[in-house]
Amino acid sequence: MHTLKIVDLTVKVEDKKILDNLSLTINSGEIHVIMGPNGTGKSTLSKVIMGDKHYQILKGEIYFDDKLINELTVDERARLGLFLGMQMPLEIDGVTNADFLRAALHAKEGDNFKLYSFIKRLDQVVENLKMNKDMIHRGINKGFSGGERKKNEILQMYMLEPKMVLLDEIDSGLDVDSLKVVGEKVMGYYEQFKPAILLITHYQRLLDYIKPDYVHIMKNGHIVKSGDFSLVAQVEKNGYDFFLNTRENVIEDNL
Repeated sequence: MHTLKIVDLTVKVEDKKILDNLSLTINSGEIHVIMGPNGTGKSTLSKVIMGDKHYQILKGEIYFDDKLINELTVDERARLGLFLGMQMPLEIDGVTNADFLRAALHAKEGDNFKLYSFIKRLDQVVENLKMNKDMIHRGINKGFSGGERKKNEILQMYMLEPKMVLLDEIDSGLDVDSLKVVGEKVMGYYEQFKPAILLITHYQRLLDYIKPDYVHIMKNGHIVKSGDFSLVAQVEKNGYDFFLNTRENVIEDNL
């Protein structure tokens, strides 16, 4: 069992408070979805969990498997098993996808790393994601479309096999076919490895493929409502303003 626990997290960037006393617990085998209007801190939360130094923690703690990770670097958190699929994946020229993944897995597995197994696994995942095989030999996201970049994030997830998966608007920029592939492959990874998953999204369409156990509504830097999948229908019907004056959580165990 792996657990991410966030306790009373307050965060600012450039003298602006973004997160305000946010608490959340996510366990292995659970899929949590965070929804909310733009500017409420959803992406900030994922970046702070992963260790982005642009954000300053004013108070609060982040634990992974009972280990305080507030001061850990991004690579140290990744070695613990955390993974962030970014909303806007960066383009890195001069480093191919294959080289990047080989180096990352070699660092993770050490002497257990086997090149043949790596190549076989990479080819299999690329085929399953319906990616062009030439993409793994190109610079990271070099010339990739928005959908290709998101598939590349899922490729990295499958290869690195993280214990805690953060997906920040992985559905943005995807056409209908790519959305189906990405959604189904995220669920396939969940069913195979049972990681803890935190999914940030604006749209119910992704949730046609990824079925959350818990749904959280964020407003002004904190969670104002939590519930099961039925909460998504309330958002679709009433919008986020319906939750504006509500600051409660119906799942006490997860706050």
